[in-house]
Amino acid sequence: MKPNRPLVLIAAIALAAGVGACSQEPDSPSEANEATVTGPVAKPGIAASDGRMVLPVVAGRPAAVYFTVRNDGAEPVTLAGVHVSGAGKAEMHQTSGGSMAAVASLPIAPGASVVFAPGGLHIMAFDLAETLKPGGTAELTLTFSDGDKLSMPLHLESMGTDAGMEGMHH
Repeated sequence: MKPNRPLVLIAAIALAAGVGACSQEPDSPSEANEATVTGPVAKPGIAASDGRMVLPVVAGRPAAVYFTVRNDGAEPVTLAGVHVSGAGKAEMHQTSGGSMAAVASLPIAPGASVVFAPGGLHIMAFDLAETLKPGGTAELTLTFSDGDKLSMPLHLESMGTDAGMEGMHH
């Protein structure tokens, strides 16, 4: 039995149009595709969790950001930069012996987790927007030395007695 040429031609055109439509990028961000169009791509093998930002009691002071980052990949990675939405500047810091120093980069071995917590590694967020309020959210973006990024939400909290910042010299 011979194939019907017009029918084969129509099927080929339909298939080509369907494949072409699948590979096109959206013309503009929408609610459904905004994250993939404007947001950073998560670094493969890297996960972050438990993000929170402790807001200062006194306006004009920095906030502290805490979270855990885990390297489930087979290769070491280096955390090279941080950004917090609503902050003019953010820096990684390490507290040791009651004083704090900036950390330029942080290597993370395969299979390792690094905890950013009160009294140790943390992020200081400076020049905070007035829109950052307890109970709200912000976004933390981690940038790695190879340019890959990972973003996560931060729950905004008020500084309390258990926030872990007491005794540190800023």
